[in-house]
Amino acid sequence: MQLSEKDPADSQESDLVKKKSDWSCSLIVASLVGAFGSSFLYGYNLSVVNAPAPYIKAFYNESWERRHGHPTDPDTLTLLWSVTVSIFAIGGLVGTLMVKLIGRVLGRKYTLLVNNGFAISAALLMACSLQAGTFEMLIVGRFIMGVDGGIALSALPMYLSEISPKEIRGSLGQVTAIFICVGVFTGQVLGLPELLGKESTWPYLFGVIAVPAVVQLVSLPFLPESPRYLLLEKHDQVAAEQAFRTFLGKEDVSRELEEVLAERRVQRNVRLVSVLELLTSPFVRWQVGTVVITMACYQLCGLNAGLVIERLGRRPLLIGGFGLMTLFFGILTATLTLQDHAPWVPYLSIVCILAIIASFCSGPGGIPFILTGEFFQQSQRPAAFIVAGTVNWLSNFAVGLLFPFIQKSLDTYCFLVFAAICLTGAVYFYFVLPETKNRTYAEISQAFAKRNKAFPPEEKIDLAVTDDKMIGNPEPDSSTLDSYVKNGVV
Repeated sequence: MQLSEKDPADSQESDLVKKKSDWSCSLIVASLVGAFGSSFLYGYNLSVVNAPAPYIKAFYNESWERRHGHPTDPDTLTLLWSVTVSIFAIGGLVGTLMVKLIGRVLGRKYTLLVNNGFAISAALLMACSLQAGTFEMLIVGRFIMGVDGGIALSALPMYLSEISPKEIRGSLGQVTAIFICVGVFTGQVLGLPELLGKESTWPYLFGVIAVPAVVQLVSLPFLPESPRYLLLEKHDQVAAEQAFRTFLGKEDVSRELEEVLAERRVQRNVRLVSVLELLTSPFVRWQVGTVVITMACYQLCGLNAGLVIERLGRRPLLIGGFGLMTLFFGILTATLTLQDHAPWVPYLSIVCILAIIASFCSGPGGIPFILTGEFFQQSQRPAAFIVAGTVNWLSNFAVGLLFPFIQKSLDTYCFLVFAAICLTGAVYFYFVLPETKNRTYAEISQAFAKRNKAFPPEEKIDLAVTDDKMIGNPEPDSSTLDSYVKNGVV
């Protein structure tokens, strides 16, 4: 009997229809509302303090003179401003360490809902600081907003990964990174003098923070909790089944339930690696170093990935993104130095800033979080995320604290520091980072093994899984088995 060959065009068309059917209305609403009230606010708070800086410093000086009878000296004022910017990162580190306990008790959805309380209270404190004449309210508000960001960047990716089908989990996970970039851009735009970046209206820039938080607060209660959390932690199979039906838009969810149950069976035999064990393990030495450098460059590039990531890969987007940022930081330095020589030069500076943001969004904005999950096996991943999160927030703190002093010392040449960091990152990734797109942990581990000069003892097990995949046996969905273990720290 002759078998008919399947037309590749028909196969591609059926795959496209299947992917479209995976995007249910509830899933789209959950991703947009979640990202708007969480990662958008993180990006917004990174950039919102830039435009009103002169007016905020003047407010600090007036408050100081009213209390002490004399204006503050320039060094003290610079230090106060540096603390205002950088304390956001300290709050983020606190929020990152808190989220594991909160997420286990409240669940993913209710963690995001409670987190809105931090955002709203921070918005009120910062927006009312000028009227109250108390600059400490602005500093405390920035810290509380950092706590909100630390919780949001951990709870939201967990929630989205646990409610989405495996076929679109990577694309849906990028919503977080996209909204961070949109938030950064929105903060820059609203800070323009033609909008809210004026002496009389700068407090409204911080009051705007309450809007996304309120939108999430009134929308998210109508969506279900994460079905994986309901089944794995609450052992409520009925509620988990209903949540799967809502998010997947179909009645038969037996396959998804079986995946989660298999995930629970796997976790029973897994011993989690501590941070110290991860840092001292020779099997993942270069993986840890690459994650640290990636996260440091992510924050130290001076900006505080789109859906093309699965098509182009991680490596070219990271190298190209940091390379282009190096180029545009160099051009920006030249335009700032020569801005008085021609009337069109300042507009070229604006183009360079937009180009830097676009280059950041093209790869460096989202890939660091993805690489952290891809480099390590299940038992190592929680410790890896703690290391990555700590480097992320401490680097953020360093930029916020040191940049005013760097700017004061180097003036228009201050952006060359960021250009050098981006160039260093691009060169490191070119020589060290392997492509991880569509590769298993075993294959990625093999790529690093020569540099580590050691093979992990788990390698034989992973290679067996790889061999099964090559001979046609189905491989369990690693993203499903991994999603729960991330448990908190981005």
